[in-house]
Amino acid sequence: MRNLEKIFNPKSIAIIGAKPEEKSVGWGLMKNALDSVLPLSKKTKGTVRSAHCNLLRKLKRKVYPINPYQKEVLGVKCLPSVKSIKGLVDLAIIAVPAKIVPKVVKECCEKKVGGIIIISSGFAESGKKGKVLQDEIIKMVKKAGVPLVGPNCLGIVRPSIKLNASFAPALPKKGEIAFLSQSGALIDSVIDRSLIENYGFSNLISYGNEADLEISDFLEWLKKDKETKVIALYIEGVKNGRRFMKTAKEVSRLKPILTLKAGKTKRGAEAVTTHTASLAGTYETYSAVFKQTGIIESRTVEELFDASKALSWQPRCKNGLGIVTNGGGCGVLMADYCQELGIKLSKLNRRTLQKLEKSKKMHPAYSKRNPLDIVGDALACRYQVAIESLLEQKDIYGLLVIQTLQIMTETEKNAKIIIETKRKWPEKPIICCFLGGKFAQPGIKLLEENKIPNYPDLKRAAISIKALIK
Repeated sequence: MRNLEKIFNPKSIAIIGAKPEEKSVGWGLMKNALDSVLPLSKKTKGTVRSAHCNLLRKLKRKVYPINPYQKEVLGVKCLPSVKSIKGLVDLAIIAVPAKIVPKVVKECCEKKVGGIIIISSGFAESGKKGKVLQDEIIKMVKKAGVPLVGPNCLGIVRPSIKLNASFAPALPKKGEIAFLSQSGALIDSVIDRSLIENYGFSNLISYGNEADLEISDFLEWLKKDKETKVIALYIEGVKNGRRFMKTAKEVSRLKPILTLKAGKTKRGAEAVTTHTASLAGTYETYSAVFKQTGIIESRTVEELFDASKALSWQPRCKNGLGIVTNGGGCGVLMADYCQELGIKLSKLNRRTLQKLEKSKKMHPAYSKRNPLDIVGDALACRYQVAIESLLEQKDIYGLLVIQTLQIMTETEKNAKIIIETKRKWPEKPIICCFLGGKFAQPGIKLLEENKIPNYPDLKRAAISIKALIK
């Protein structure tokens, strides 16, 4: 296992190619390095240097902009080269034209930096000339023993230590999902989406061409990362198939791995070659590998993160679920989806039905079966009896709770009951599907603040709880 500590927990960062031009990549890298500890604005620009130094000192992290043609970037003095830095450099981030990158990498190796991220594109993904440049770089870092991420990547982000070594649009919330992606642009969009959702990330890793560090290297690191509970992958191709299979199998025993595979079709596979210079291979081969290694395959970005959220917030369980709904039609649809996905619905036993009857809270027309339809006029007290009765049944290992909106529906009270019930049965996962919009939001907000995932669509909820079944 390679030592990636200097990349993921750097005490000093050199940004080679830092620029003062707003919206340039070099400017974005520098802004993110500073924004993680000090949000920048026009008003604060004049005081950046002293405030930046004080805050970075607290984090025990130094940031050095490197550009021989500029005096300063965002108020921080520029240095002409990485070799002009007096102290040690843990991480060098390179964002200069491809033809200059070999010279810069040589200087980084001579400086004995702890790790390198090459943001620049124009390497193996661009053709023969680019591959020659990439091979030259790899020869240098291999000889020097310096781990390298990229080239042709976005960078890495680690919210828990306010590390944004990328030109991503923002620092996302701290969470337990690690996202590895060959597409940097996809990470950008995922971060933006997560800012209006309630899930966060332990790590976001854009690894681009995998010229040196491969997906298996990152999986090995994440296996030991205490902050990571779930690993989500966007894969175009894998360089070393045997190593990937071995590593993924080992890691998935400890932490669930989900994947979204691109390049399934002939046209998609052709697009992969010009994107990250990966060999896509046949989709059938990858699908077989995923099954053998215990990787959960997703069909869309939405599915990938729906399931990741469920896995990061809820425990896994055996196959045998209960459904509580105040809408009969929704119960029927959910039953269909469960059968399609291979999810078993446990039969309500006599003891459970007796509890429901004795409560005297059930409507005379309630369904008396699973899915348990408690009828549209259900108040919170009826939800409580239904949820507790089903969770008390031993062969119901998890619960799907559906809420449709009627004029009497008590969305916030229902959410509070689910939260309290979850505390009584922490070993049983609960997934919710509060359907609606404006009036459902207060309840949804409560649920997700307490790490009970809610989905606005029945099938999304079913797919997510399927990921929880061992």
